[in-house]
This record gives sequence, C-alpha cells and structure tokens, in this order.
Amino acid sequence: MDYGHPIRFGIFPSPRADSSQETLQMARVADEAGLDLVGIQDHPYQRRFLDTWALIAFVLAKTDRVTVFPDVANLPLRPPRMLAKHAATLDVLSGGRFELGLGAGAFWEGIEAMGGRHLSPKQSVDALEQAMVEIREFWKGEGKFDGPQPAHDLGIWLGAYKPRMLRITGALADGWIPSQSYLPPDQVPEAMKRVDDAAAAEGRDPKTICRVYNLIGEGQPSAEQIADFATELGFDSFIFSPADKREIEGLAHDLIPAVREEVRRRRATG
Repeated sequence: MDYGHPIRFGIFPSPRADSSQETLQMARVADEAGLDLVGIQDHPYQRRFLDTWALIAFVLAKTDRVTVFPDVANLPLRPPRMLAKHAATLDVLSGGRFELGLGAGAFWEGIEAMGGRHLSPKQSVDALEQAMVEIREFWKGEGKFDGPQPAHDLGIWLGAYKPRMLRITGALADGWIPSQSYLPPDQVPEAMKRVDDAAAAEGRDPKTICRVYNLIGEGQPSAEQIADFATELGFDSFIFSPADKREIEGLAHDLIPAVREEVRRRRATG
C-alpha cells in the first residue's frame, strides 16, 4: 500500500535535563540539514526530563523550518482546552510549524504521582475521543472562552495500537504515530486496514491521514527497508533517534537521499 505522499524525515531527541543544550543543538542541525520533523516524548513524571512543552517552545524558537510535535502528548496530565490553547499558541508563534501528537496515557503510577487520575483502558480512550472534539471546537475560536486559532490547519496525530484506538484514528484523526518497537512491520498491514476501514466508514479518504513511523530503539533500517515501509506498508514520515550531530548529518547526506531515490524509482516504475 502506497498512499503517494511526499516522504518526510525527522529526529527524536531526548528531553533529558542534563543534555538540554545537546538537544537544542540537534534540533538546529536537523533544521539546517533539511530534515522535516522533530518529535519529543512527553513523560512529565520522568524526573530526569524537562517539560516537553517548554522544550518544544525553545526548539521552535531556535529553528526556522522544521515542524515540531509531542511524540505524543500525555493527555491525562494536560486538560484538553489548555492543551488546545498551548498548541495554538505554539503554532501562531512559530508560523504554523507545530502539530499535536496525542496519546491516551500510560504509566499510570507516574501519572497519579503528578496529580492525574488512574483511568481504565476504556476510560482513557473515552477521554481521548472527547478531548479531540473539545480541542477542535476550541481551535474554531467561536466560543466566549475559545481561541486563539492556530496559524494553519493544525492536525491531531494519535499514538494508537489497539483496535478501538485505530478506529478512532481512522474516523477522527489527521495522523497516526506508531513506534516500530510496539508495532513491528509484520503487524502494520492489519493496523493500517483498521485505520483505513474506519476512515471509509466515516466517508473520509484514507489518503488524507498522514502516517508517521517512529524508528527508535530497533537499530537503523537500511534505505531499502525504509522504502519498503513507504511503498509497501504506507508510511510517509520516519522518525530516527540519532545519538549526536554527526549521525544527523549522516542521515541527511547518505540515508535520506538514498531512501528518496529508491521511493522515487519504485513509484516511477510501479
């Protein structure tokens, strides 16, 4: 399955407090090297991590062209309407370079330790589905306390794996962000079908949903493997976890051009 989208690439820098300057440098290098995305994990209960949203604001301020997104935002610790305002603010200040990655929550002991409430799987997914409605209503800016409106048509990208979350992704979301470590390539076709079937059931074109694959923690795939992920599985964006500036430059100079050329070749002959 190939949806024909342009192929994008990004990095997944660590939000560790003891390497904050290195994280900002990596984002700047990615921006200057022509990468497209920077995704930052959101685990507020991790004592070694900076606050993801404050860090994202710094990353956006120190870059010029990359799109930045939480990979993914921890909804149980972030009220939906405040989340919507924060997202819209970052989008306005960055000139439309923010997207909202969103998750239903995990690590409930940590969430409770930070003042959140432990939710059952059903409750957490119910809350996410309702939050998507509230966030989009807020972005319209039509209510007494709503707004500001984002600078562009800001998307909601879901971290989703199980059947109901995949259905919600297809029915309501603008993007999907699974990680290879949780969804290996052999399990992707079934998940893709669930997303597409849910989109079709709502009268949506599945091609309108972007599909971002976090290639973190599994070793770096080859250009041919990543081309397979694009032209056979249907992903259009790929997030790497390089260790330093040199690895980002290696991605930009070697791997990414090879992937783009292989995808171009396959599409031209397909």
